[in-house]
Amino acid sequence: MRALVFAAGLGERMRPLTDHTPKPLLEAGGKPLIAWHLEKLAAIGVDEVVVNTSWLAPRFPELLGDGARWGLRLHYSHEGATPLETGGGMLHALALLGEAPFIAVNGDIWTDFDFARLPATPRGDAHLVLVDNPEHHPQGDFSLGADGRLADEGTTKLTFSGIGVYRPALLDGWRETVTSEPGTPPRFKLAPLLRRAMARSAATGEHHAGAWTDVGTPGRLATLDRQLRDANA
Repeated sequence: MRALVFAAGLGERMRPLTDHTPKPLLEAGGKPLIAWHLEKLAAIGVDEVVVNTSWLAPRFPELLGDGARWGLRLHYSHEGATPLETGGGMLHALALLGEAPFIAVNGDIWTDFDFARLPATPRGDAHLVLVDNPEHHPQGDFSLGADGRLADEGTTKLTFSGIGVYRPALLDGWRETVTSEPGTPPRFKLAPLLRRAMARSAATGEHHAGAWTDVGTPGRLATLDRQLRDANA
């Protein structure tokens, strides 16, 4: 199985920490955020990982190399000076991801979620991991039904964790659903395509009640770093 790690963001809310280091390469608990993901992916048998890059792109191969230290083969999908967003980034990386379902994970989160729980083959076009709504995102994103199907609307919504399994078919006919920003390759978000899949009952999910952090500010990174170091003391 292959995987994609989203690592192309500009990290603007994390400055000055990201002036010289891309956010997924910032350390928490003694290792880069992205390294936690690579370890988890290798542990469940993933052998090839695509890392999409933009801001400070050369820093990734400098620090991660070819992935051999994790037993992985890393491929870098460079998007140019302007990140292509999640949808455009996934589309741009498809040639490296192949035709089978793949895992995708945001490079700027930390979680104790066990990646072994992810289905190798989703029932529909996408399977998302949801978490309890954090203070900075109280409204949530999607509703999870008792049958495991996801909906865009519902009385109770959970937050998308940034972890999922996708079929390449999710992106079929993307131009009919999203309006991309001018430029080549196209730049667009993945969310409209996920909502399209939900509307035809082709998206499932699960709830992770454990630890999860969206490392979106220097304060959250410092808190996470302290928690991980205390846990390993």
